Amino acid sequence: MNALILLTILGVVMMFSGVVLKRNAAIRTLAVTGLLLAIIANVMDTYGIHFFNINIRGMMNFDRFALLFITIILSCTFIFFLLSAKDMEKVGINFADYFALIFFILCGIILTSSFSSLLILFLGIEIISIPLYILTGSDKRNLKSNEASLKYFLLGAFSTGLMLMGITMFYGYTGTFSVENLVIVEGMPSALLIAGIILLMFSMSFKVSAAPFHFWTPDVYDGAPTVFTSFMATIVKAAGFIAFIRLFYLSFDSLGDSWKLLIAIITALTLFIGNITAVFQQSVKRMLAYSSIAQAGFMMMAVLALNGPAMEGILLYIIAYNLSTIGLFAILIKMKDYTFEGFNGFAKRQPALARAAVIFLLSLAGIPLTAGFLGKFYMLKAVVQQGGYLWLVIMAVVMAAVSVYYYFRVIQAMYFKEGEAQSLEVSLFFKWTISIVAFLVILLGVYPQIIFKWYYF
Repeated sequence: MNALILLTILGVVMMFSGVVLKRNAAIRTLAVTGLLLAIIANVMDTYGIHFFNINIRGMMNFDRFALLFITIILSCTFIFFLLSAKDMEKVGINFADYFALIFFILCGIILTSSFSSLLILFLGIEIISIPLYILTGSDKRNLKSNEASLKYFLLGAFSTGLMLMGITMFYGYTGTFSVENLVIVEGMPSALLIAGIILLMFSMSFKVSAAPFHFWTPDVYDGAPTVFTSFMATIVKAAGFIAFIRLFYLSFDSLGDSWKLLIAIITALTLFIGNITAVFQQSVKRMLAYSSIAQAGFMMMAVLALNGPAMEGILLYIIAYNLSTIGLFAILIKMKDYTFEGFNGFAKRQPALARAAVIFLLSLAGIPLTAGFLGKFYMLKAVVQQGGYLWLVIMAVVMAAVSVYYYFRVIQAMYFKEGEAQSLEVSLFFKWTISIVAFLVILLGVYPQIIFKWYYF
């Protein structure tokens, strides 16, 4: 609750900071400082120090898992600010408003990660989505950005309708919006209940860009300003998965026989379509968009399993995926040519950035000694422990091998091909920051207990 109230205040403050503060550097410093305070406030909340005592009437539950996830998300957003906040200036003149919208999105993420009522889930999803529509179309001079925003808005509204229909069916069946102990069924569940589960499943699959509900993702990610694509593909996607897991873990775990096979099919489709289509992309930005779909396939395994390794693994996977993808997009933003050829000879011109990019790519590919490898390992372990889906585990391993091809295309271009030099505006602070992020990816791959100790103790 500490972080939620503080971020709400910060969002309002950032709305008016553009009027009071005339220098973009001052606005950026205010946003970074405010976010750091929110992280500290949430950590204090984790250890029982509450700034605000508000009776939320059981509609939210800030348990250990939710508070740890919120800390992870806020910390990843902090890294995103350090690496890419300055690049928001290139998008448009409403610099302070971009930070305000991001803070409001973070408020929605807190709601979706701690809800105990379907109403709070719906509000959280909408608070996330509406600012995202604006950020996607924030580059008003770019027709692709305008088209992406409109497409995202129309399809997002459709998925929201599915969610509301699902919530309505649950309320009609149970007479409550509470997700805890929502479903207590003896014998066969009713058709109304099954329909509600399927509608919510399809709606949440759209939010996390799982196939076959992924069709909006490549065009929206490609058309949105790259700096906001980075935020959408990482922070927002992670929030969708935590909401997905929380809903099905609290409410529908006892009905697993009714929906787990469908989740397994969606997972398999997501892995296959995401990886195969990524192979044929010529733009690194678009490749990362399809890569995010493929990574969603692995994270869907946590929804399928809903056991101890799944809950541990999803936290580690989110950290590994967020750090690696934010780092890669931060480098990509600095470049003018987003094609694979644009990375030709990159290692000779920017050796520090190339080393960091290699670590990020290896982590996304799931190579040992990186956090991405352990994240994938825990997802596979969770499904094996669940039992009955060995075919999915085998398919996931094969698809992970396929992903090595398109990730290594970038490494090959950086180190083994010659190309014309691109002039990059990269500060020493940026190089040090991205090197630290790369070090964190290796550290968590070697010593993941950092996260697990915090989760359990």
